[in-house]
Amino acid sequence: MRASQKHFTRSFILTLAASGFTCAQLQADDFATSVLSYASGTNPAGGFTNPLVALGAPARVTGAGIDPSAVTPFQPCFLASEIVSIGAGGSLTLGFDPPIQDDPNNPFGIDFLVFGNAFFTDAGYPSGTVGALASDGGSIQVTGDGVNWFTIPGAVADGLFPTMGFSDGGPYANLPGSVPTSPHQPVDPAWTAGDLVGRSYAELVEIYDGSAGGAGVDIAVAGLTEVIAVRIVVGPGPLANVEIDAITRVIPTHHPADINRSGSVDGADLAAVLSAFGTASPDADLDQSGTVDGPDLTAVLAGWTR
Repeated sequence: MRASQKHFTRSFILTLAASGFTCAQLQADDFATSVLSYASGTNPAGGFTNPLVALGAPARVTGAGIDPSAVTPFQPCFLASEIVSIGAGGSLTLGFDPPIQDDPNNPFGIDFLVFGNAFFTDAGYPSGTVGALASDGGSIQVTGDGVNWFTIPGAVADGLFPTMGFSDGGPYANLPGSVPTSPHQPVDPAWTAGDLVGRSYAELVEIYDGSAGGAGVDIAVAGLTEVIAVRIVVGPGPLANVEIDAITRVIPTHHPADINRSGSVDGADLAAVLSAFGTASPDADLDQSGTVDGPDLTAVLAGWTR
Protein backbone atom coordinates (compact mmCIF):
# COMPACT_ATOMS: atom_id res chain seq x y z
CA MET A 1 0.00 0.00 0.00
CA ARG A 2 1.39 3.39 -0.94
CA ALA A 3 1.81 5.99 1.80
CA SER A 4 -0.45 8.35 -0.15
CA GLN A 5 -3.32 5.94 0.38
CA LYS A 6 -2.82 6.22 4.11
CA HIS A 7 -2.62 9.98 4.39
CA PHE A 8 -6.04 11.46 3.72
CA THR A 9 -5.37 15.19 3.94
CA ARG A 10 -8.05 17.82 3.70
CA SER A 11 -6.51 19.29 0.55
CA PHE A 12 -6.69 15.86 -1.09
CA ILE A 13 -10.34 15.59 -0.04
CA LEU A 14 -11.13 18.95 -1.58
CA THR A 15 -9.38 17.94 -4.79
CA LEU A 16 -11.54 14.83 -5.06
CA ALA A 17 -14.67 16.80 -4.20
CA ALA A 18 -13.89 19.18 -7.04
CA SER A 19 -13.70 16.17 -9.32
CA GLY A 20 -17.31 15.24 -8.56
CA PHE A 21 -17.18 13.22 -5.35
CA THR A 22 -19.68 14.19 -2.67
CA CYS A 23 -18.98 14.63 1.03
CA ALA A 24 -21.12 11.56 1.70
CA GLN A 25 -18.71 9.48 -0.33
CA LEU A 26 -15.56 10.88 1.30
CA GLN A 27 -15.01 9.44 4.74
CA ALA A 28 -11.54 10.62 5.74
CA ASP A 29 -12.74 11.64 9.19
CA ASP A 30 -13.80 8.08 9.95
CA PHE A 31 -10.10 7.71 10.81
CA ALA A 32 -7.74 9.72 12.97
CA THR A 33 -7.31 13.14 11.36
CA SER A 34 -4.16 14.48 13.06
CA VAL A 35 -1.04 13.49 14.98
CA LEU A 36 -1.09 15.53 18.19
CA SER A 37 2.10 14.10 19.65
CA TYR A 38 4.57 11.27 19.24
CA ALA A 39 7.29 10.18 21.64
CA SER A 40 9.16 7.28 20.08
CA GLY A 41 10.41 5.88 23.39
CA THR A 42 13.74 4.24 24.02
CA ASN A 43 13.65 1.37 21.56
CA PRO A 44 11.35 1.92 18.56
CA ALA A 45 11.87 -0.29 15.53
CA GLY A 46 14.46 1.35 13.29
CA GLY A 47 12.92 3.21 10.37
CA PHE A 48 9.39 2.92 11.74
CA THR A 49 9.13 6.30 13.44
CA ASN A 50 6.86 8.28 11.11
CA PRO A 51 3.63 8.84 13.09
CA LEU A 52 1.78 10.12 10.00
CA VAL A 53 1.36 6.56 8.76
CA ALA A 54 -1.15 5.99 11.58
CA LEU A 55 -3.57 8.38 9.85
CA GLY A 56 -6.10 6.92 7.43
CA ALA A 57 -7.36 3.38 7.01
CA PRO A 58 -5.62 0.22 8.22
CA ALA A 59 -3.65 -1.65 5.57
CA ARG A 60 -5.44 -4.31 3.54
CA VAL A 61 -2.38 -5.23 1.49
CA THR A 62 1.28 -5.10 2.45
CA GLY A 63 4.79 -5.83 1.22
CA ALA A 64 4.66 -3.83 -2.01
CA GLY A 65 7.98 -4.24 -3.80
CA ILE A 66 9.19 -6.80 -1.28
CA ASP A 67 6.69 -9.58 -0.68
CA PRO A 68 3.22 -8.46 -1.82
CA SER A 69 0.39 -10.06 0.10
CA ALA A 70 -3.05 -9.46 1.53
CA VAL A 71 -3.21 -8.62 5.22
CA THR A 72 -4.69 -11.50 7.20
CA PRO A 73 -4.66 -12.53 10.86
CA PHE A 74 -1.68 -14.76 9.94
CA GLN A 75 0.34 -12.24 7.91
CA PRO A 76 0.18 -8.67 9.26
CA CYS A 77 1.31 -5.49 7.58
CA PHE A 78 5.03 -4.81 8.03
CA LEU A 79 6.13 -1.82 5.95
CA ALA A 80 7.38 1.47 7.39
CA SER A 81 4.71 3.23 5.30
CA GLU A 82 2.00 1.30 7.19
CA ILE A 83 2.95 1.12 10.87
CA VAL A 84 4.61 3.39 13.41
CA SER A 85 6.64 1.93 16.26
CA ILE A 86 6.36 3.10 19.86
CA GLY A 87 9.22 2.04 22.11
CA ALA A 88 9.43 1.70 25.89
CA GLY A 89 8.16 4.78 27.67
CA GLY A 90 6.78 6.22 24.43
CA SER A 91 3.34 7.28 23.27
CA LEU A 92 1.32 8.23 20.20
CA THR A 93 -1.60 10.66 20.39
CA LEU A 94 -4.04 10.95 17.49
CA GLY A 95 -6.82 13.51 17.15
CA PHE A 96 -10.33 13.08 15.76
CA ASP A 97 -12.35 15.83 14.10
CA PRO A 98 -15.26 15.56 14.63
CA PRO A 99 -14.95 13.83 18.02
CA ILE A 100 -15.74 10.14 18.47
CA GLN A 101 -19.20 9.88 20.02
CA ASP A 102 -20.33 7.35 22.58
CA ASP A 103 -23.17 5.52 20.86
CA PRO A 104 -24.76 2.57 22.67
CA ASN A 105 -26.41 1.64 19.38
CA ASN A 106 -23.04 0.86 17.80
CA PRO A 107 -22.37 -2.87 17.38
CA PHE A 108 -21.59 -4.24 20.87
CA GLY A 109 -21.50 -0.65 22.11
CA ILE A 110 -17.97 -0.21 20.72
CA ASP A 111 -17.04 3.30 19.57
CA PHE A 112 -13.56 3.00 18.05
CA LEU A 113 -11.01 0.39 16.96
CA VAL A 114 -7.23 0.30 17.23
CA PHE A 115 -5.28 -1.63 14.58
CA GLY A 116 -1.71 -2.82 15.13
CA ASN A 117 0.25 -5.64 13.53
CA ALA A 118 -0.58 -8.45 15.92
CA PHE A 119 -1.04 -11.88 14.33
CA PHE A 120 -1.89 -15.48 15.09
CA THR A 121 0.72 -18.19 14.88
CA ASP A 122 -0.39 -21.08 12.68
CA ALA A 123 -0.83 -24.32 14.61
CA GLY A 124 -1.19 -26.24 11.35
CA TYR A 125 0.83 -24.26 8.83
CA PRO A 126 -0.10 -23.55 6.08
CA SER A 127 -3.71 -24.45 6.85
CA GLY A 128 -4.41 -21.29 8.85
CA THR A 129 -5.24 -22.89 12.19
CA VAL A 130 -5.25 -20.39 15.05
CA GLY A 131 -2.43 -20.92 17.54
CA ALA A 132 -1.05 -18.35 19.94
CA LEU A 133 -1.70 -14.63 19.64
CA ALA A 134 1.48 -12.63 18.96
CA SER A 135 0.60 -9.29 20.52
CA ASP A 136 2.86 -6.42 21.62
CA GLY A 137 0.43 -4.78 24.05
CA GLY A 138 0.16 -1.06 24.75
CA SER A 139 -2.49 0.68 26.85
CA ILE A 140 -5.20 2.96 25.45
CA GLN A 141 -6.07 6.37 26.88
CA VAL A 142 -8.82 8.79 25.84
CA THR A 143 -9.71 12.41 26.50
CA GLY A 144 -12.80 14.50 26.00
CA ASP A 145 -11.15 17.86 26.63
CA GLY A 146 -7.44 17.42 25.90
CA VAL A 147 -6.59 17.87 29.57
CA ASN A 148 -8.02 14.94 31.50
CA TRP A 149 -6.95 11.52 30.30
CA PHE A 150 -8.52 8.18 31.17
CA THR A 151 -6.96 4.74 30.72
CA ILE A 152 -9.35 2.13 29.29
CA PRO A 153 -9.16 -0.84 31.68
CA GLY A 154 -8.14 -4.12 30.08
CA ALA A 155 -7.76 -2.64 26.59
CA VAL A 156 -4.70 -3.76 24.59
CA ALA A 157 -3.77 -1.58 21.63
CA ASP A 158 -1.89 -4.18 19.59
CA GLY A 159 -3.95 -7.23 20.48
CA LEU A 160 -7.21 -8.90 19.54
CA PHE A 161 -8.30 -8.96 16.81
CA PRO A 162 -5.50 -9.10 14.16
CA THR A 163 -6.39 -7.28 10.94
CA MET A 164 -8.27 -9.15 8.21
CA GLY A 165 -8.25 -7.15 4.98
CA PHE A 166 -10.59 -9.39 3.01
CA SER A 167 -13.14 -12.09 3.74
CA ASP A 168 -11.79 -14.26 0.93
CA GLY A 169 -8.41 -15.37 -0.35
CA GLY A 170 -7.11 -17.58 2.44
CA PRO A 171 -4.68 -17.13 5.34
CA TYR A 172 -1.60 -16.52 3.15
CA ALA A 173 -3.11 -14.86 0.08
CA ASN A 174 -0.63 -13.13 -2.20
CA LEU A 175 -3.28 -11.05 -3.96
CA PRO A 176 -6.07 -8.81 -2.66
CA GLY A 177 -9.42 -10.52 -2.27
CA SER A 178 -12.67 -9.42 -3.87
CA VAL A 179 -14.65 -9.04 -0.61
CA PRO A 180 -13.13 -6.23 1.47
CA THR A 181 -13.87 -6.19 5.18
CA SER A 182 -15.03 -3.12 7.11
CA PRO A 183 -12.50 -1.28 9.32
CA HIS A 184 -15.43 0.39 11.08
CA GLN A 185 -17.15 -2.74 12.37
CA PRO A 186 -15.94 -4.59 15.49
CA VAL A 187 -15.67 -8.30 16.08
CA ASP A 188 -17.94 -9.60 18.83
CA PRO A 189 -15.87 -8.89 21.99
CA ALA A 190 -17.30 -11.98 23.66
CA TRP A 191 -14.63 -13.95 21.80
CA THR A 192 -11.35 -14.35 23.68
CA ALA A 193 -7.92 -15.40 22.45
CA GLY A 194 -8.46 -18.75 24.15
CA ASP A 195 -11.77 -19.25 22.36
CA LEU A 196 -10.07 -18.81 19.01
CA VAL A 197 -7.27 -21.33 19.51
CA GLY A 198 -7.68 -24.26 17.12
CA ARG A 199 -10.18 -22.46 14.90
CA SER A 200 -9.76 -22.84 11.15
CA TYR A 201 -9.35 -19.87 8.86
CA ALA A 202 -12.87 -20.42 7.54
CA GLU A 203 -14.20 -20.32 11.09
CA LEU A 204 -12.22 -17.16 11.77
CA VAL A 205 -13.81 -15.48 8.74
CA GLU A 206 -17.25 -16.35 10.14
CA ILE A 207 -16.32 -15.04 13.58
CA TYR A 208 -15.09 -11.74 12.14
CA ASP A 209 -18.37 -11.54 10.21
CA GLY A 210 -17.22 -8.87 7.77
CA SER A 211 -15.12 -6.93 10.29
CA ALA A 212 -11.50 -6.01 9.62
CA GLY A 213 -10.77 -6.72 13.29
CA GLY A 214 -9.04 -4.33 15.66
CA ALA A 215 -9.13 -3.76 19.41
CA GLY A 216 -12.53 -2.33 20.30
CA VAL A 217 -13.16 0.41 22.88
CA ASP A 218 -16.41 1.67 24.39
CA ILE A 219 -15.69 5.20 25.61
CA ALA A 220 -18.55 4.99 28.09
CA VAL A 221 -16.27 3.00 30.41
CA ALA A 222 -14.27 6.23 30.83
CA GLY A 223 -17.44 8.12 31.72
CA LEU A 224 -17.24 10.18 28.53
CA THR A 225 -19.83 11.03 25.92
CA GLU A 226 -17.24 11.97 23.30
CA VAL A 227 -13.50 11.69 22.68
CA ILE A 228 -11.34 14.20 20.81
CA ALA A 229 -8.09 12.21 21.00
CA VAL A 230 -6.76 8.72 21.62
CA ARG A 231 -3.33 7.99 23.08
CA ILE A 232 -1.42 4.73 22.87
CA VAL A 233 1.05 4.39 25.76
CA VAL A 234 3.88 1.86 26.07
CA GLY A 235 5.26 1.06 29.49
CA PRO A 236 8.91 0.62 30.49
CA GLY A 237 10.94 -2.51 29.82
CA PRO A 238 13.75 -3.65 27.53
CA LEU A 239 11.38 -5.52 25.20
CA ALA A 240 8.47 -3.06 25.20
CA ASN A 241 7.67 -2.08 21.64
CA VAL A 242 4.27 -1.58 19.97
CA GLU A 243 3.38 -0.99 16.32
CA ILE A 244 0.22 0.93 15.37
CA ASP A 245 -1.41 0.98 11.94
CA ALA A 246 -4.60 3.01 12.41
CA ILE A 247 -7.42 4.06 14.72
CA THR A 248 -10.93 4.14 13.26
CA ARG A 249 -14.31 5.17 14.56
CA VAL A 250 -17.15 2.63 14.54
CA ILE A 251 -20.03 3.56 12.27
CA PRO A 252 -23.47 2.00 11.68
CA THR A 253 -23.25 -1.31 9.87
CA HIS A 254 -23.09 -1.04 6.12
CA HIS A 255 -21.81 -3.21 3.31
CA PRO A 256 -18.21 -2.29 2.31
CA ALA A 257 -19.46 -1.68 -1.25
CA ASP A 258 -22.16 0.73 -0.02
CA ILE A 259 -19.92 3.65 -0.93
CA ASN A 260 -22.44 6.42 -0.24
CA ARG A 261 -23.80 4.62 2.85
CA SER A 262 -27.38 4.76 1.68
CA GLY A 263 -28.13 1.42 3.30
CA SER A 264 -28.02 -0.52 0.05
CA VAL A 265 -25.53 -1.40 -2.67
CA ASP A 266 -27.13 -0.03 -5.80
CA GLY A 267 -26.72 2.07 -8.92
CA ALA A 268 -25.21 5.03 -7.07
CA ASP A 269 -22.37 2.86 -5.77
CA LEU A 270 -21.86 1.33 -9.19
CA ALA A 271 -21.72 4.82 -10.69
CA ALA A 272 -19.11 5.86 -8.11
CA VAL A 273 -16.84 2.98 -9.12
CA LEU A 274 -17.36 3.52 -12.84
CA SER A 275 -16.70 7.25 -12.61
CA ALA A 276 -13.48 6.61 -10.71
CA PHE A 277 -12.41 3.63 -12.83
CA GLY A 278 -8.68 3.66 -13.53
CA THR A 279 -7.94 6.24 -10.82
CA ALA A 280 -6.56 5.85 -7.30
CA SER A 281 -9.69 7.19 -5.58
CA PRO A 282 -9.48 5.87 -1.99
CA ASP A 283 -13.26 5.80 -1.71
CA ALA A 284 -14.01 3.66 -4.77
CA ASP A 285 -10.82 1.57 -4.47
CA LEU A 286 -12.57 -0.97 -2.26
CA ASP A 287 -9.68 -3.45 -2.12
CA GLN A 288 -7.10 -0.64 -1.73
CA SER A 289 -4.97 -2.06 -4.51
CA GLY A 290 -4.00 1.44 -5.61
CA THR A 291 -6.34 1.49 -8.61
CA VAL A 292 -10.11 1.38 -9.07
CA ASP A 293 -10.47 -1.62 -11.34
CA GLY A 294 -12.25 -4.89 -12.04
CA PRO A 295 -12.14 -6.35 -8.50
CA ASP A 296 -13.78 -3.17 -7.15
CA LEU A 297 -16.53 -3.47 -9.73
CA THR A 298 -16.92 -7.14 -8.79
CA ALA A 299 -17.27 -6.20 -5.11
CA VAL A 300 -20.18 -3.86 -5.92
CA LEU A 301 -21.93 -6.44 -8.07
CA ALA A 302 -21.39 -9.18 -5.47
CA GLY A 303 -22.96 -7.03 -2.78
CA TRP A 304 -25.83 -5.74 -4.94
CA THR A 305 -29.02 -5.27 -2.91
CA ARG A 306 -31.98 -6.89 -4.57
